[in-house]
Amino acid sequence: MYTQEPLAYDYDALMPVIDAETVEIHHDRHHAAYTTNLNNAVGKAGLAERPIEELLSDLDSIEDPAVRTAVRNNGGGFYNHNLYFSILSPKPAHEASGKLAARIREQFGTEADLKDALIKAALGQFGSGWAWLSANKEGELFVSATANQDNPLMEGKGLVPIFTLDVWEHAYYLKYKNLRGEYVKAFFDIVDWKKVSELYDRVCG
Repeated sequence: MYTQEPLAYDYDALMPVIDAETVEIHHDRHHAAYTTNLNNAVGKAGLAERPIEELLSDLDSIEDPAVRTAVRNNGGGFYNHNLYFSILSPKPAHEASGKLAARIREQFGTEADLKDALIKAALGQFGSGWAWLSANKEGELFVSATANQDNPLMEGKGLVPIFTLDVWEHAYYLKYKNLRGEYVKAFFDIVDWKKVSELYDRVCG
């Protein structure tokens, strides 16, 4: 069975970027519901022993269309939110380090240029969805966006997410209302690039 990762900080620790009520509702209700629904779906289908990354990367192997859809939606929600909350911190490192920092310079020029690309992806996502920074085993970086609870694992290209930005309205609406752009820009003030750098190292060794 799959376990929701607990928060590593208090509900109010990400203020003023994200308010305490949003963090509580987002983590304890939305994320918890995805986890429960995923476990219900895989339990009935006998899939609970597979790593979530493997399951999402091989959705076509799930023969029952209803189960496949449930895993796509709820497994995506489970995985995406675990990553989202894990890269946020009240005391973040504001710059990447090590191999990731070097790769960012090589592909994007500066970290500011990468940030601009991620903001563009987030604001360009129509409706609910996510912006991503992913890597492959060769260390290449990819910026993208997906709808609903989809993620780059599902694309079958060997990409592993190391950063995500949730642009579902429940992630920001209590504080920012319809001003998604204000949320997206402020979001980078609480991204812990030390954690993102660690995730990059895990992907490409």
